[in-house]
Amino acid sequence: MTSFATHRLRVHDTARPPYRRLSALRTCLTEFAPYGFYATYHHLCRSAGIPRDLDEDPESLVRAVEELHEARQLWLAELAAWQIGRRAQKRAGRRRADPPQPSQGLYWPNPEFHPGGRLVEVLPGVMRGRTSLGVHQARRDGTCPVCRCDRGTVEWDGDGFGIHALCAGCGLGLTRRPPAFPDTRRRDEVREAFRRHEHLIWTRALQA
Repeated sequence: MTSFATHRLRVHDTARPPYRRLSALRTCLTEFAPYGFYATYHHLCRSAGIPRDLDEDPESLVRAVEELHEARQLWLAELAAWQIGRRAQKRAGRRRADPPQPSQGLYWPNPEFHPGGRLVEVLPGVMRGRTSLGVHQARRDGTCPVCRCDRGTVEWDGDGFGIHALCAGCGLGLTRRPPAFPDTRRRDEVREAFRRHEHLIWTRALQA
C-alpha cells in the first residue's frame, strides 16, 4: 500500500484524534500536491472548510483528502496511459517522449493565489502544462497552459526570491526574474515575512 493510500485511511480513521488525522492529510500532500504544498493545502482548507479548531468539524479532513484523492486518481490513470504509449515509442526508437509525461504539479508561487475549482477539474490543465522541454511557461501568444487562454499577467514579489509573472487568471508562475533589493537586510525581511505568512496558512488562519 502506498504512503498516500495509507495516510488517506488514517484521515478517515475516527478513532484517531483530529490533529493526527490532519497530520495524515499533510503527509498525503507530500505525496501529491498539484499546486505545491502550501498552495494545495490552502486550497483544501478553503474548499473543505477545515476550521482552526478541528473539533468543530473533523469530517472536513475527509472532504479534503477525498478531493485530493479524486485528483490523484485522475493523474494516475493519465500516467498509466502515457506509460503504455511511451513504451511503444521506445520500441520504435523515439528517444523524446511525445507528448511529455503528464505533470503531477506545476508552480504557484503565491500560495493564496491558485485556481478556485475542484482539483479534479483543474488537473487536466496542470497535466498538460509541462512542455517538451520539461518546464511550464506561457506560450508565445501569451496563453496560460492551465487556463488555455491569455488572461494577462500580474507581478508578485512576496517571497523574496524573485519577481514572478503570474497568470492573472489562475496564479500559475510563468516566469521569474531576480529581485532588486537595496540591501540584504530588506531581502531577509521579505523572506521572513513570507515564512510567517506560510505559518498562517499552516495553522489555517488564512482561508479567505
